[in-house]
Amino acid sequence: MEAAHRLERQAPGLSARRTLSPDQRRFALSLLKSLGVMTLLMPDLPGLVAMLILPPLFLAIILFRLFLLAVAFRLSREDPSENNAATPLLPVYSILIALKDEAAVVPQLSKAMAALDYPQDRIDLKLLVEEADELTQMAIRAESWPNGAELVVIPAGQPQTKPRALNYGLARARGTYVVVYDAEDRPHPAQLKAAVRAFNTHGNELACVQAPLVGTPAKGNWLARQWALEYAIQFSLLVPALAWLRLPVALGGTSNHFRRNSLVAAGGWDAWNVTEDADLGLRLARLGYLVGAIQSPTLEAPPEQGRVWRAQRSRWLKGYMQTWFVLMRRDSEIPGLKPAAFVSVQMTLGAAILSAMVHGPWALWCLTCLCLPGVSLGAFGFSALLLSLFTGVLSASLAPGRWNWQRAGDILTLPLYWPLQTLAMVRALWSLARTPHYWAKTPHI
Repeated sequence: MEAAHRLERQAPGLSARRTLSPDQRRFALSLLKSLGVMTLLMPDLPGLVAMLILPPLFLAIILFRLFLLAVAFRLSREDPSENNAATPLLPVYSILIALKDEAAVVPQLSKAMAALDYPQDRIDLKLLVEEADELTQMAIRAESWPNGAELVVIPAGQPQTKPRALNYGLARARGTYVVVYDAEDRPHPAQLKAAVRAFNTHGNELACVQAPLVGTPAKGNWLARQWALEYAIQFSLLVPALAWLRLPVALGGTSNHFRRNSLVAAGGWDAWNVTEDADLGLRLARLGYLVGAIQSPTLEAPPEQGRVWRAQRSRWLKGYMQTWFVLMRRDSEIPGLKPAAFVSVQMTLGAAILSAMVHGPWALWCLTCLCLPGVSLGAFGFSALLLSLFTGVLSASLAPGRWNWQRAGDILTLPLYWPLQTLAMVRALWSLARTPHYWAKTPHI
């Protein structure tokens, strides 16, 4: 019960247990009624209001993205290598790994944990498996693990989500620091030491550091390569830039390292949010903590099939909306973000939600204008198209990775990838309304 309800009991306004607060429900109903009345009385008014709001909002999002890219480019040229720093004193480090139906990747996980360059007697490894998942439990028992490894069986309960399992493991963690990995992850052997160095360099206000996630497509199909390119932009460019600027960071679901006492003080993970990582990153910012970035990567396998990609992306988008609704609640007991931090979140998390809604219709409109000679994008539409393409190509070009003809082709076909977000958003909206806490599991082979 504690693993599922601790945050909800400690700070109900910070939990996604309810999608909308009572005040948010009343505001949404009032807004819909007002829009309906305006449309009946002045049919042209909604379109006029949209034209007054959308161009400056779009321009602000683009300019903020370009600013982050400029910061990331500067950091890439100036940051020294972490591996040249002296080895710090190494405390006990807790590793939390939630597994569900992951028997196939357990051998790979065992090798990845054995390869960590960290004293085995200071590794507190918690392998968190649901009670009903006997196959994964058997696979874990059949492998060799560091001396401090423990198979933790999670009792049956609701919601059956990764953050609930992580909270269960956190209550048993012994380490000064805590890191979250996924079952398919292959972290750099020196990553734990790099995180300790980062924590030692900064004060207690640094509650978390995010390692970059690197997609390694197994079959190398176009969808998997686009996913990997997207990850390269997010975790190697945008996250380090946000961290350097001391702005909120929506964490990735894996390879985030925490000071355990700060994580506990923040309430752990929200078991009812299906992107508990992004939610926790913004909650840390609201509580006055900082998130940093390190360079030691974690290799991950992208989804290779369209249905798997769509299920994963729809869960992400549903969680982003849950996180945004929590962020937008107004309550005297809930700390708010500073103005610059608030704007930054709207330009990142808010932009991710909005763009997923707009990409599909925008692509259809551009295609219509291309095919029908009597229909035109207009000055704003054409400028928006060019700015979008320029920013996307620049982001992908600055992202780390080997250059070849295939990568050039992937960059040129980015506009074909963007509308897929809208297909995932439709599913996310449906799921948010019907099953807000359902966790669409990404299978790993």
